[in-house]
Amino acid sequence: MSKRIAYLAAAAFSALAITATVIAPVRAEEKTVMVGGAAMFPSKNIIQNAVNSKDHTTLVAAVKAAGLVGTLEGKGPFTVFAPTNAAFGKLPAGTVDSLVKPENKATLTKILTYHVVPGKLEASDLTDGKMLKTAEGEELTVKRQDGKVWIVDAKGGTSMVTISNVNQSNGVIHVVDTVLMPAS
Repeated sequence: MSKRIAYLAAAAFSALAITATVIAPVRAEEKTVMVGGAAMFPSKNIIQNAVNSKDHTTLVAAVKAAGLVGTLEGKGPFTVFAPTNAAFGKLPAGTVDSLVKPENKATLTKILTYHVVPGKLEASDLTDGKMLKTAEGEELTVKRQDGKVWIVDAKGGTSMVTISNVNQSNGVIHVVDTVLMPAS
């Protein structure tokens, strides 16, 4: 990861973590899921939880660069297929650095909104062959095989759900191991 991305991620993480701490107090009785070394609280929204996951710093920086923080803090509900830092690391060298540049905001927004499906879909809703209309406008396809859930993008790429049903106040996150790419 370049220094620029690391600094951007650190700044985004810090600013959003402060917001998350001030806005949503934690309730001891909440059932949490651990993601990236941090508890994800169902009473917090997608952004308030994502900023605490050390595995999603690139995603948080990208969401900030695309101007989508307000949207993902919104009422929803949303289902987010959240790529890890390692997923972004699978992209060709320099891709992330290029995407977070202001002149590429439209492309970055298109890719990120391709990971968001309106509504709240639990893992049990992700049935084999199900087509999911994304916020970006194109579709994803669910594939179930060998007890695992895979998301197939428009280009035929696959991403495995590694952590499912991370409930949020405004939806649910399913952690995925590969960045999904729209057709165009």
